Amino acid sequence: MSYYPLTSIPDYYGIDALLTEEHKLIRQSVRDWVESFVMPQIDHAAQNHTDIPNLMRELGKIGALGPYIPVEYGGSGLDQISYGLIMQELERGDSAVRSAASVQSSLVMFPINEFGSEEQKMKYLPKLAAGEMIGSFGLTEPNHGSDPGSMETYFKDMGDHYLLNGAKMWITNSPLCDIAVVWAKNEEGKVQGLIVERGMEGFTTPETHNKWSLRASKTGELVFNNVKVPKENLLPGVTGLKGPLSCLNSARYGISWGVIGAAIDCHCTAVQYSKERRQFGKPIGSYQLQQKKLAEFLTEITKAQLLCLQLGNLKNAHKATPAQISMAKRNNVNMAIEIARESRQILGGMGIMGEFPMMRHAANLESVITYEGTHDVHLLITGLDITGINAF
Repeated sequence: MSYYPLTSIPDYYGIDALLTEEHKLIRQSVRDWVESFVMPQIDHAAQNHTDIPNLMRELGKIGALGPYIPVEYGGSGLDQISYGLIMQELERGDSAVRSAASVQSSLVMFPINEFGSEEQKMKYLPKLAAGEMIGSFGLTEPNHGSDPGSMETYFKDMGDHYLLNGAKMWITNSPLCDIAVVWAKNEEGKVQGLIVERGMEGFTTPETHNKWSLRASKTGELVFNNVKVPKENLLPGVTGLKGPLSCLNSARYGISWGVIGAAIDCHCTAVQYSKERRQFGKPIGSYQLQQKKLAEFLTEITKAQLLCLQLGNLKNAHKATPAQISMAKRNNVNMAIEIARESRQILGGMGIMGEFPMMRHAANLESVITYEGTHDVHLLITGLDITGINAF
């Protein structure tokens, strides 16, 4: 039994009618690229714990890096729904592929575009958009994940440069990155962003090994030992946690779309398998428990699609709140991981094989449900929004 390629997107509520022709063209072009470039090699990459060669440049060629960045800085100037649809199709291929594009777009290009100087925008954004330069984002630390305000990485003003010390961990693309947008505390204890470049003395990026999740992605640390950072590399447009948290809002929005792609991949594979796999003289799709699962998959995917579409409309109107984005991230990732697990059961023993995507998606989503804010933390964000009482 071979892997079944996705030939259509489930659209039970006619959501496509609410998309523009440009939206659908963008989605189709990324879907075609995933089918031709990602699918043939993703299982090998995941099984062998290696990244896909030349991935960032290929993502740059299809316009998947910073698609909402203005054209004058190398982006495509697309809207937020287009960005979401791109993330959906990339994560249908693999969460590692979407993560690479999401980090580059929302956590590196976004802060440079929003908070950087004109010189920084011109220097970095076009190369990042083309995939000629790879970026990473330094916020999470060994001792501080959900509580970034307690970060220990700091920098001092040395007159003609800043001196940066500290460490970040669980950093996507760190072993490959050319630059890192690093959030650290100044001498007054206020958080600011610095652009740290590969080759600066004292800056190292050790790789994290032995992962059971996101195995087709490079993960590592960012370590700073008296790194001299030029003053022109400070992001001048923001001070405080508003900077990194606004980046996370953009990334969480992309995740809420992306995981729909993983769920769709599992759902469509399970539907096809249930029609062809025969037990007790008839297809397993004819049995009530299997139909129950498939009906629930489609229901949850449809709900997630509607949630993201309206969130995209709010984002386009600059009205989406962090709490609304948080709800979509939590709901949709949980939806996707449950579909990955249950669809694996439909395939029985075959569900653990690399020829099918369920186990790979399920393992990846264990990371996605944790990063960019854990499932539990997002519940508390919604609780705070409901009650006005901070439960952290």
